[in-house]
Amino acid sequence: MNSKLNKEVQFIDLGKIDFNEAWEYQTKLLKGIVDIKIANRNKDIEEQILTPNYLIFCEHPHIYTLGKSGSEENILLSNDQLKKENIQFEKINRGGDITYHGPGQVVGYPILDLENFFTDIHKYLRFLEECIIKTLNEYGLEAGRIEKATGVWLDIDKNERARKICAMGIRCSRWVTMHGWAFNINTDLSYFKNIIPCGIEDKGVTSLSTELETDSVDIEEVKRKLLYHFSAIFGGDVKIIT
Repeated sequence: MNSKLNKEVQFIDLGKIDFNEAWEYQTKLLKGIVDIKIANRNKDIEEQILTPNYLIFCEHPHIYTLGKSGSEENILLSNDQLKKENIQFEKINRGGDITYHGPGQVVGYPILDLENFFTDIHKYLRFLEECIIKTLNEYGLEAGRIEKATGVWLDIDKNERARKICAMGIRCSRWVTMHGWAFNINTDLSYFKNIIPCGIEDKGVTSLSTELETDSVDIEEVKRKLLYHFSAIFGGDVKIIT
């Protein structure tokens, strides 16, 4: 692990943005961090450059994305139907199966050099889940995890009622992360009917507005809560820079 650590996180809100454009942006940031790490190998500790960390929030137009371990059988629409419904479909380089991104979500993409924090992918995923769980707690909702089903769920002890409120899938290269979570806030859940979300057939999907029985939740308020918990969970010296 690099002896020079940087736990500062630069926060970037991209707003509404095309998925591929955001993907390219993530890739550019990841490459920049990896390039610094490679260059640092040939330098004394005193000369090494600190690697930056980023946290991106954004919202995408309607799209289904399929992870490396996913099956195309989990998308229930043909290419012609996708075009007719104006829904994009992309095979991408994250883990996990198929999920939906669309208006009304807070999509979070942490681009972190985990060597600044800890080198444990499972711990990293649990920390991301905890950010969502703590945020939901502030709205009076008890959320949790289901073994072998990454993401955040409600009613985890009632199998027939368990429902996912936040999907997760990441990629890690040289301990630098990309991709992240899709947190349903004011999401139109009908779009999930066109897929088998995350390849799980016996559990439902929900949103924060659905659970609170309201037409709309203040997304900016949700973002502020997420930032607070992200900072607290990843370390007291994490600084979110707007």
